[in-house]
Amino acid sequence: MSRTELLNAEPAVLENRKPKNKFKKAIVLFVAPFGVLFLLFYLAPISYALYQSFLKVDRQGTFGKAKEVFGGFTQYIAVFQNGPFWESIGRVFLFGVVQVPVMLGLALLFALLLDSPLVRGKKFFRLAFFVPYAVPGVIAAIMWGFLYSPNLSPFTDVTSKIDFLSADLVLWAMANVVTWVFVGYNMLIIYSSLLSIPTEIYEAARLDGAGQLRIALSIKIPLVTPAIVMTAIFSIIGTLQLLAEPQVFRTFSSAVNSTFTPNLAVLTTSSIPNIHLAAAMSVVLALTTFILSFAFLKFTHPKGN
Repeated sequence: MSRTELLNAEPAVLENRKPKNKFKKAIVLFVAPFGVLFLLFYLAPISYALYQSFLKVDRQGTFGKAKEVFGGFTQYIAVFQNGPFWESIGRVFLFGVVQVPVMLGLALLFALLLDSPLVRGKKFFRLAFFVPYAVPGVIAAIMWGFLYSPNLSPFTDVTSKIDFLSADLVLWAMANVVTWVFVGYNMLIIYSSLLSIPTEIYEAARLDGAGQLRIALSIKIPLVTPAIVMTAIFSIIGTLQLLAEPQVFRTFSSAVNSTFTPNLAVLTTSSIPNIHLAAAMSVVLALTTFILSFAFLKFTHPKGN
């Protein structure tokens, strides 16, 4: 068929001439396992939690049989009237405002050092920075809890003078644990982004007389900004999901109560048991996480940039 005939051909004829996808079955075969697991272990629990949040327990009389009935927004009203829950959100918000910038600043610094041609032993330091992330969060919290405890710590000269488990410092003691664990993880993400930068850019900068500090400030950091933003969003989500550290630190410090963080408040509420209120808390917490993450993303990527 000539070019003129193709231009004048009917849409149906052109449609028939389009190459057919011969790999539809293969695509479905490979995507299906993920789709099934995503449905069973992500969408289904979220849907069930949302359903539970609209129920309430109705009991006829003091000793009447309890039954679940539709309660509308009753549980959500209770959530917004729950002072300790919102205090816990404010507490982790303060935690994130301080801990996340410190953690990402250290991760960026370590990534830049590993990418610098002046540093030797990069494989050793890359492994050393990443090793804490291989330690499970509960184990890390127990280890640091022993180090902070005045009676158990090998550094009694320090812990006898500074009570890291007091009401004023326990939050920042947890921040130290989280920072120690996740700096290496975030460092690898930023370092991987640094490795993707073409070396020709560095060579051109050196020809213009730029030193390593100028290259880092003017080239490397701007080019890895998307990776930094991504790690910041992950960190915001992780901050609002803080659970293992406060749960472990409750055994070391009386300053950590049952509603110290939002997730701990949800766990405590579900253990009463008050499943419906805990489900509503979970939904509100998920929406709060989404709003904060979306707001940060819009702030770092304003319209038109």
